[in-house]
Amino acid sequence: MMRISNYINGQFVAPINGQYLKNINPANKKMIGEIPDSDHQDIARAMAAAESAFPAWSKTTVSKRSRLLRKIGELILQNSEELALAETRDTGKPISLASTVDIPRSSTNFCFFADAITQFSGASYTTDEQAINYTLRQPLGVVGCISPWNLPLYLFTWKIAPALAAGNTVVAKPSEVTPTTAFLLAKICNQAGLPNGVLNIVHGFGAKVGEPLVKHPRIKAISFTGSTIVGKSIAALAAPDLKKISLEMGGKNPTIIFNDCNFKEAIKTTLLSTFSNQGQICLCGSRIFVEKDIYKKFKTELVSKIEQIKIGNPENIETEYGAMVSQVHFEKVKNYIKQAKVLGGTILTGGTTDQETGYFITPTLIEGLDQNCPLNQEEIFGPVATIQPFETEEEVIQWANSTQYGLAGSIWTENITRAQKMAREIQAGLLWINTWMLRDLRTPFGGVKNSGYGREGGDEALRFFTEIKNICIKG
Repeated sequence: MMRISNYINGQFVAPINGQYLKNINPANKKMIGEIPDSDHQDIARAMAAAESAFPAWSKTTVSKRSRLLRKIGELILQNSEELALAETRDTGKPISLASTVDIPRSSTNFCFFADAITQFSGASYTTDEQAINYTLRQPLGVVGCISPWNLPLYLFTWKIAPALAAGNTVVAKPSEVTPTTAFLLAKICNQAGLPNGVLNIVHGFGAKVGEPLVKHPRIKAISFTGSTIVGKSIAALAAPDLKKISLEMGGKNPTIIFNDCNFKEAIKTTLLSTFSNQGQICLCGSRIFVEKDIYKKFKTELVSKIEQIKIGNPENIETEYGAMVSQVHFEKVKNYIKQAKVLGGTILTGGTTDQETGYFITPTLIEGLDQNCPLNQEEIFGPVATIQPFETEEEVIQWANSTQYGLAGSIWTENITRAQKMAREIQAGLLWINTWMLRDLRTPFGGVKNSGYGREGGDEALRFFTEIKNICIKG
C-alpha cells in the first residue's frame, strides 16, 4: 500500500497532526493506501514555503519558466503508464480512458501553457502625442488551486500550469478521494527541477484544508472546480478579503437532437457525451431532447447502444465503463434512480446496482419525467440521463434554460442558421454543434448562472493569474 505525503517546500512531509485517511479503490472496495488528514497547520507551513519562494520565482525569466513547465509535461508522458493505473485505481474509471485522455491531456496542459506564456504580453497606447501608456501583467503572489475527483490530474494541471507559468507560487488541494496522481506529480516536479516552494500540495478534507486555504489572508486568488454548493461557500469565504476567485461548478447540460441531424453520428456521440467516465464529467449531457418525428427511432437505437457498453474491471483494457468514485457518490446516484421510479418515470435501460464487488451502477436512461422534477433540475453527476420529445425550437429552448445551471450543451442539426440561433439563445458558457468535447485550449472555458463565473483556458487563465498595471510616461 502507498502512504501519500504532503509536498511542501520541495519535500515530502507527514501531516503535522500525524493523522491519515484511507484511500479506497471503488472498483473492488480494497484499501490501496493512506493520505494525510491535514489541517490548518499544514496550510500555514505550505503558505510559508510558497511566500518564501515567490520573489525568486516571479523574477525567473519567462523562457526558464517555460522550459521547466515543458519538462514537467514531458515527464508526465514518460510516466504515463504509472499515472494512468493510479488514476484508474483512485477513480474507478476505465484505464483506456485514463491512458488516452486524462494523462495525455495533463501533459498537454503543461506544454500548452509553457508556450502560451511566451506569447502573453501587455499593450501600449500613444495618448495624443503627449504620453505613452503601457500595461504590465504581473503575477499575483501565492494562489490556491482546488480541484475535483472526476478528472484528478487532468483538472489539477489545468489550474497549476497557468498559475506557475504566470509567475505565481501555488498551494494546491487535490480531492481527498483521488489523491495519488497529485502525489506522483510532485515527484515529477522535483525530477524536472522545479524550485522548492513553488508548488505545494496539501491533502485532506475541504473543511480542514480547503477552508483555511481560502480564508488565509495572504492568498491572492482561488481557482476552484467542483460542486455548486462548495463553490458558493468558497465565494462567501473569499469575499471579506476581496480575493480573486474563479469558480467552475455544476452543470445540467442539454443535448438537443433535431430531425435533420446526422443520425448515426448523433447516436454515437450522445452515447459518449452522456456516459463517459460513468457520467462523472461536468460537461456530460444529462437531459436529452429529441424532435418528435424521430424520437421513437432515436430512443430505440440509443437504448440498444447503451446495452452494448462493456462494463467491468476498470484495469482491463477492454472495459468501457467502470465504477462510481466512492460509496458516498454511489448512494447519491442510486437515490436519484429510486426517486425516478416514485415520480412515475420509466427506466428504459439500466438502473441496476452492484456493490458486492465495487460501486457499480449500470448506464441508466429514463423517460416520462416532469421538467421540474429533481432528476431534470439537479446535477446527479452520474450515469443517469432523461430523454424526452419536443415539438418546436421555442419549447426546447425554454426547457434547456429551465435549470439553475448554464455550463454547456450540444445541438445536433444540419441547419447552420438554426444552430447559430439555438446557440445564441441557450444560456451556457459553451455550446457544441454536431460534436462534443472537441476542445481548443486557447478558447475560454466556464459557465453562467450557478455553473460559476470566471474563465479558464488560454489567455483567460493567464489574465486571471496576473494583475494588470497601467504606467503612463509623459513625453
